[in-house]
Amino acid sequence: MTVIPLADSEKKDMVKKIRGNFMNQAVLVDKTVYVSGQIGLDPSSGQLVPGGVAEEAKQALTNIGEILKAAGCDFSNVVKTTVLLADINDFNTVNEIYKQYFKSSFPARAAYQVAALPKGGRVEIEAVAVLGPFTTASL
Repeated sequence: MTVIPLADSEKKDMVKKIRGNFMNQAVLVDKTVYVSGQIGLDPSSGQLVPGGVAEEAKQALTNIGEILKAAGCDFSNVVKTTVLLADINDFNTVNEIYKQYFKSSFPARAAYQVAALPKGGRVEIEAVAVLGPFTTASL
């Protein structure tokens, strides 16, 4: 198991502000990258971004993108996501944002409503990515 090092101190500071020191932002096992759940925290302030669930989803996905970049991949490498929603009625709003980040083929996904999220967030997204080429099967 390898904890993914971030390339520069700015990214290290960003990730530290996103979630603190009690967990890894991502872990690499063989060619699989497991990205911890991300909420819509602004790395510069350590606070949730204003503007509701759409803005939080954008920031969560931006944070995931930075972590994937540090691992040497991007959204095209993501094979599975889990979306946690404070209100299932936000499902369609989050989907519209989600489609801006996953453009060519969508990963497998699960979405759930949960009782609460850290810092009062409305959405949390985790991801699993595979380094290198892979084939997508349409069933």
